[in-house]
Amino acid sequence: MAGNSRRQGAIRKPGTKKGQVVGSGGQRRKGLEGKGPTPRAEMRPGHPAQRKAAAAARAADKKNKKKADSPELIAGRNPVVEALRADVPATALYVAINVDADDRVTEAVRIAADKGISILEIPREELDRKTNRAMHQGLGLQVPPFEYAHPDDLMRVAAESGTAPLLVALDGVTDPRNLGAVIRSAAAFGAHGVLLPERRSAGMTAVAWRTSAGTAAKLPVAMATNLTRQLKAWAAEGLMIVGLDADGSVDIDSLDLATDPLVIVLGSEGRGLSRLVRETCDATVSIPMSAGVESLNASVAAGVLLAEVARRRRAAGRV
Repeated sequence: MAGNSRRQGAIRKPGTKKGQVVGSGGQRRKGLEGKGPTPRAEMRPGHPAQRKAAAAARAADKKNKKKADSPELIAGRNPVVEALRADVPATALYVAINVDADDRVTEAVRIAADKGISILEIPREELDRKTNRAMHQGLGLQVPPFEYAHPDDLMRVAAESGTAPLLVALDGVTDPRNLGAVIRSAAAFGAHGVLLPERRSAGMTAVAWRTSAGTAAKLPVAMATNLTRQLKAWAAEGLMIVGLDADGSVDIDSLDLATDPLVIVLGSEGRGLSRLVRETCDATVSIPMSAGVESLNASVAAGVLLAEVARRRRAAGRV
């Protein structure tokens, strides 16, 4: 009896780890399987490098937002005259005291006066400070913070044009000169608007204004809180999403989607398209190049692809 008592006392209580337990259902075996290559340090949540990269991104976003909320100056005689000719919105023309007035200075003052823009003479040292010591040549044009359109406005403009929508979206293009050049190409080849992500992107600064040669005043530029979500929304409205990528699924000569309602997505200068944006694309397109030549930058590649889309649309009578 005593032995039986001991055996009975040795029975494990339900819920304890020892004794008969429910099987793992293969979960332990799955846990031992490889999980693929280890992500880079800055991609691993909780890693010091990831926290540092995230903090740097937040600081850059905060800096860009602060800059976007402040007026900027277009510096230099030719850029100022070009901006005034192109009807770039401006609030003041700064002219250095005792500037050597040539034809460009005279024209800038005349256009500014005709448009009712304030003309202010200031010491050269003050103009140096206002332009962050850029090569201003005695002229600076102050432009107000850019007013971005809503993404829905781009579709409205496309609908009112009576042609198949053609939109351009930028995925992480951080150089304002590239942004300005893309806007200029988009306007030249019949696009209905340009979309920028709210984070990690160049904004419409004075440099972008100057590079766009004023076309940003005529072509709507919108900003999306979440680029991937906006692309999916446009896809649901019937637009095809095509990403420009060096390893594209088709080359530019085989882009049969060119005449369809289209969104062309351009990746960043260094990394190209982000993973989520790439997965959203219906196709990726590459531009054939001669061997040994480095890839084109975002603005040049955009111009080449937009020119081909415009050519195909003209040939198909879709413009």
